[in-house]
Amino acid sequence: MARKLGIAALALVLALGGAVWLSQTDGRAGAAASLVPLAASAQEAAAGAETAPLPEVRDMVLGSEDAPVTVIEYASYTCPHCASFHGNVFKDLKSNYIDTGKVRFVYREVYFDRYGLWAAMLARCGGDTRYFGISSMLFEQQREWAASDDPAAVVENLKKIGRTAGMDDATMQACLQDNAMAQAMVAAYQTNATADGVDATPTLLIDGEKHGNMSYADLAKLLDAKLGG
Repeated sequence: MARKLGIAALALVLALGGAVWLSQTDGRAGAAASLVPLAASAQEAAAGAETAPLPEVRDMVLGSEDAPVTVIEYASYTCPHCASFHGNVFKDLKSNYIDTGKVRFVYREVYFDRYGLWAAMLARCGGDTRYFGISSMLFEQQREWAASDDPAAVVENLKKIGRTAGMDDATMQACLQDNAMAQAMVAAYQTNATADGVDATPTLLIDGEKHGNMSYADLAKLLDAKLGG
């Protein structure tokens, strides 16, 4: 069963305590972590958005621009069904269709909660060359990094993944503190998901046709039909 989502995600994420919460210390040795909200409410975030344009949020893409079929996936880093899809389906999709020039793959992040938003911010922090590698680690290690009820622990877990990908703490801290980017990402998600009628994850759009979660065999059958195979 796919995970259902509500389109009022922006209000939800901000209501959970700000667009981004970060683990902070006061500089003393052994200081305990505290959680600092960067936007206290949806109203405050909206007011900030009115004074400055939000940054661009680009689609993350794999494969040839000239590929005959385009697959768009909507998924959340905190969705177990999405993790299963990436563990059992995506690797074969990539090797057999994306890497061979048959499919152009577009990944669009969905945010059920602040943890999923932070994970997406971390993945984007790695840039185009690291994004999908970090994405794979986030799905593979989902049960570990997202398991805690302590937001500070989740942030530290995400940073461990970032360090494995070669990022330093200062870079990750700057990315996670980018409140304008957080707002822009959630706004882009809302716009895209509304336009495409997405109400669950994972959702696949195959040349514009909407499909739910499926096995690799079923996906390959659909793609081969599109490709005329």
